[in-house]
Amino acid sequence: MAIVSSTNENQNDKLIRLLEEQLAHTNQQNQELSKKLDQSLKQNEALSQQLQHLTKLLYGSKTEKSKYNMPDGQMSLFEDDRSFTDSEHTEEQSQQTVSYTVVRKIQKKKRNDSLRDDVEVEEIHHHPENTVCNCCRSQMIEIGNIIAREEAIFIPAKMMKVQHIEHAYECKNCKSDSSQPARIKRGKAPQPAIQRSIASPSVLAKVIYDKFAQYLPLYRQVNEWARYGLNTNDKNLSNWVIRTAHDWLLPIYERMKELMMSKSVLHVDETYAQIIHRSDGKSGQSNAYNWVYRSVPSQGPTMILFQSSLSRARSVLESFTEGYTGTIICDGYSAYNKIGGITFANCWAHVRRYWLKADSKNGQVGVKYCDELYRLEREFKHLSPSKRRKKRRKYSKPIVEEFLNWVETSPFFGKNALAKAAEYTLNRANGLKAFLNDGRIEIDNNPAENAIRPNVIGRKNWLFSVSEAGAKANAICLSIAETAKSNGVDFYEYIKKLLTDLPNIAIHQNPEILNHYMPWSKKIQETCNRK
Repeated sequence: MAIVSSTNENQNDKLIRLLEEQLAHTNQQNQELSKKLDQSLKQNEALSQQLQHLTKLLYGSKTEKSKYNMPDGQMSLFEDDRSFTDSEHTEEQSQQTVSYTVVRKIQKKKRNDSLRDDVEVEEIHHHPENTVCNCCRSQMIEIGNIIAREEAIFIPAKMMKVQHIEHAYECKNCKSDSSQPARIKRGKAPQPAIQRSIASPSVLAKVIYDKFAQYLPLYRQVNEWARYGLNTNDKNLSNWVIRTAHDWLLPIYERMKELMMSKSVLHVDETYAQIIHRSDGKSGQSNAYNWVYRSVPSQGPTMILFQSSLSRARSVLESFTEGYTGTIICDGYSAYNKIGGITFANCWAHVRRYWLKADSKNGQVGVKYCDELYRLEREFKHLSPSKRRKKRRKYSKPIVEEFLNWVETSPFFGKNALAKAAEYTLNRANGLKAFLNDGRIEIDNNPAENAIRPNVIGRKNWLFSVSEAGAKANAICLSIAETAKSNGVDFYEYIKKLLTDLPNIAIHQNPEILNHYMPWSKKIQETCNRK
């Protein structure tokens, strides 16, 4: 009996141990499943927010204005309580009738179309068919006139063939004297912008203007030129643009770059482009990039330069800014970092966009901090850099510190939009504080984004550049176009002036002459000023 009892106890112990092992294994499985469930829930939440954001981008409003902000920037205290928004009705009020008269001033409707004052005026007079009185048959006299209407008349451009004929003159007296050498003088025609080409400065300026100011692709210009009487093709036009950019616009571009590199504050941004024939062996479908560099108004005339490149790497920025020391205002892209001699100031508009995407109460709080900083910036806009710095240190700095402290101490975790906004903000905290210490630094990089917009608009029409030389020419022409525009210069007249004068001036022997051909120079402002 003792042996049987001992055997039963051993079996029970084994069974208990087996059950305990199974229970432990089950608990472990439950813990793993719980972790997976938590991860799935977080992923589901992140995907739901992403789906909501993409749906809003597709169907919602494209403005960055907060939907919960009133026009004056204040939030309504009563918008969630219907007792404050619903009208109050009482029997006495419903029976009361108030009569009043509104006196309205009749305002003359303002025209939305007009002609400039310097437009040539032609008068067409209309007289009666005869001026004999139908009653007594005597001659009638004029008693007045009125302008019945005004209309704009369009006179299409016309093409002309200009032949430059050089005349030679000889001295007959010297020729008759055999001891004297022949005396001959010859008239000299001005040098063309492109040798052995029929394209005059006006034609080249028109081609470049239509492409980079009107965003009209070269292949669509061909038919227009044919209407005027110039038979050509898009390959010809492309070669004209490349030659013009390389020979005469590049020296202006390089001089602008020298001046820009002497500034202490710059805006920088980049956007993608497409180059079909690439030297790096990559497919023509791979993204190339256009970088934009813009100076700030507080440091002299505005300059906007584009740079074409095959990549978005930091090395592109380093090559362009070689030897530059100062501050670059930029977005949060990783290439804007760790370059010797350069301090990077980050953009508050990008921070605000991240908090705006986090469509929640905490997201609204983040946006309100940003909006308060922008409200102060509008007040400081017209102050000098030194006064703006003092105002920022006094009023903006406490808001920035409070905002960053709130983000750092709040429990924003995971991969949702709110956590991404918090991570983006904290990772760039130093760059976001940079504007507090220098009144020349803008709070955001919007000037660079505005400067790069013409490239984006043009890209939709041009589609791509066939070669890297063409992409470089595009960058040079865009730089001249946008810099001229920002300095109030007529781009067409400016290009025509450059292509008329520069081929006949020794600009390579005397580079300082180029200073007289900058868009802000007195000479250009007087001759090419946009009216």
